[in-house]
Amino acid sequence: MSDMNNKGTSVRANSLIWFGAAVSIAEIITGTYFAPLGFTKAVLAIVLGHAIGGALFFFAGYIGALSKKSAMECTRISFGKIGAAFFALLNVAQLAGWTGIMIYDGALSANEIFSCGKWIWCAVIGILIVIWILIGITNLGKLNLAAMTLLFALTVVLSKVIFSSKGILNVNPSGEIGDAMSFGAAVELAAAMPLSWLPLISDYTKDAEKPFAATLASTLVYSIVSIWMYVIGTGAAIITGEGDIAQIMIKAGLGIAALCVIVLSTVTTTFLDAFSAGVSSETIWNKFNSKLVGIFIAVLGMTGAILFPMDDITDFLYLIGSVFAPMISVLLADFFVNKKDFSESKINFSRIVIWVFGFVMYRILMNYDIPVGNTLPDMVLTFALCIAVSKIQAAVSKR
Repeated sequence: MSDMNNKGTSVRANSLIWFGAAVSIAEIITGTYFAPLGFTKAVLAIVLGHAIGGALFFFAGYIGALSKKSAMECTRISFGKIGAAFFALLNVAQLAGWTGIMIYDGALSANEIFSCGKWIWCAVIGILIVIWILIGITNLGKLNLAAMTLLFALTVVLSKVIFSSKGILNVNPSGEIGDAMSFGAAVELAAAMPLSWLPLISDYTKDAEKPFAATLASTLVYSIVSIWMYVIGTGAAIITGEGDIAQIMIKAGLGIAALCVIVLSTVTTTFLDAFSAGVSSETIWNKFNSKLVGIFIAVLGMTGAILFPMDDITDFLYLIGSVFAPMISVLLADFFVNKKDFSESKINFSRIVIWVFGFVMYRILMNYDIPVGNTLPDMVLTFALCIAVSKIQAAVSKR
């Protein structure tokens, strides 16, 4: 996944990793949810949301780059060993959810192009993911690069269709269609995708040869490409009147040629979710076998995709935001302002309480239409509370 050497990973290597993460069917599908806003408002919400989520993405990765710790090891700084295990568990749950969602979306899209039953495509994709895990991540570099290149080519074709003289420019870009979500909710939905990577970013930046440059490049590359994916989904949905990525590609004239790209990109992207879930499981209990856990997560996701509808993932994305935004806010406050490190503690209850406060506040703020979304105000409140609590604790200890 990275050309690691004795000097650490290069800026280019980190950039390529996050370019591949952003070029994704899931990002395009999420972009289709913004179509009812109209193109102009949708793009504004997408950019603003990514600016907020991208800022957290950068600081989370920069902590790992400076401390040379993985994402789950970084959480020990604020929450202690047990606290880190707790967030590792939440991360495994998140990745299991993503595995099911990606298999479900890939199966639906594949079935639209070649109909043989959604459950069959779920099984095919799930089995391929298991095979990918068994082969091992170190042996998949060229295949993953090929899949990324194919998907990139697909997005270029879609971009040409959307922004051609017969595309979005002739579909009243600022007009609204259907029932739109609020602008604040759209901003939050855009922020939620980069937030979903917070438990993983430090796994790559921790080995960076140039911590600041590599983290900044990773953030900019991911954010810009992710915005592009969202905009493609939004524009394509407005032009075709479809929210189904398969139908969008069929109407764009791609048809059966897109089938292999959908299946392959789903497998190679979802494999990373299942694989990372296995790695995170070892933070919970070091006797877990990461490969076996990864296979279990793949089978679990495949089963869930077969049995349950997963058409709307907005609630799932908001849940990710409510969990990881306050977590990173506490970590940012302790690392950059409080200069505290509780890595050797079993658990830091004061930080857990602050995180709970942030989680609850996020859910409360969801009831209000805030133009900048929920993440930014929740982050500010949680960040400020952590600093205040740290100062109070310092004052009490001096007595």
